[in-house]
Amino acid sequence: MSIPGGRRFWKMSGSGNDFLFFDARTEAPGALSDPATIDRICARATGVGADGVVFIQDDANESFRIRYFNRDGSLGELCGNASLCTTRLARELGVAKGESFQFATDVGPIAARFVDGLPEIDLQPVEGLRPDAGIPVEPGEIRIGFANTGVPHLVVLVEDTESVDVMGRGRVLRHHPSLDAGANVNFVAKSGSGPWSMRTFERGVEGETLACGTGAVATAVMLEAWGLSGPETALETRSGRVLTVSIKHAGGAIKPSLRGEGRIVFVGELAEV
Repeated sequence: MSIPGGRRFWKMSGSGNDFLFFDARTEAPGALSDPATIDRICARATGVGADGVVFIQDDANESFRIRYFNRDGSLGELCGNASLCTTRLARELGVAKGESFQFATDVGPIAARFVDGLPEIDLQPVEGLRPDAGIPVEPGEIRIGFANTGVPHLVVLVEDTESVDVMGRGRVLRHHPSLDAGANVNFVAKSGSGPWSMRTFERGVEGETLACGTGAVATAVMLEAWGLSGPETALETRSGRVLTVSIKHAGGAIKPSLRGEGRIVFVGELAEV
C-alpha cells in the first residue's frame, strides 16, 4: 500500500529510544497505522528510522490520547519513553497546558509533569510482580524476576551487562514458554558507585534498543524487591543517558514514576511511502 506524501511528523528521542509522532487529532492515521506501512517508515536504512510510531488523538475524558505501535507494526499497550516524549511534544504543540496534565493510553490514564525541566510520568500500578520468575539462570546470571509495568518484563540480574549476549539470550527469554504473551528482557548490573547499568531486548523491535522506559521501571521495582535498591533508582541506558524511577507503596499497590529525556530531534514531512 502506498501512502501519499505530505504527512508531517516529529522525530523524537527518549534516551536513545526513538519514535515518529503524528498529530492525528484532525487527520486520522488512516493507512499510516497499517503494520506494513509502519514497518517501512521505521526501517533504519530505507525509511525514516525509529523504534515505533505514536499517534496523538483526541480523547473524551483526558487532554488527549496516544496509540503506540512497535517497529514491526504491532500495537503496544504502553511505552514509557514514548510517553516521556509525548509529554514534551504535547506542551510544544499546545495540546496540554501547564506543568502537569493527564493523557489516555491503552492501559489507562497517565499523569505527566515536568521536574527540573525533564518530563516525568506516573505509570499504572505494577502487576504480577514475581521476584523469582521460575526460569533457570545461566552462567553470568544471578536472578530472574517478572513484572508487568503496562507491558510484561523479565529482569535478569547479571554480573556484567557488557558481556551479556543480549540478542541471543534475550530472544530465548523473550519467547520463554512460561510467558503467556512473551516479554521484554532487561539485563541489569551494578558497576562501581554510579547508576545501575541496563540493557534491553525489546519485543516488537525484536532486538536491543538503546533504552526502554517500562523496562527501567520493571528493573527498578525488581531491584527494590530484591533489596538491592531503595525508593529511587537511577539506571544508565545503553545510550549513556539516565532514567530515574521513583516508587511509592500505597495500600499494597506499587506506584512507579519515570523521569528522563524527551527530545525533539527534527520535524519532517513524509514523501510517498
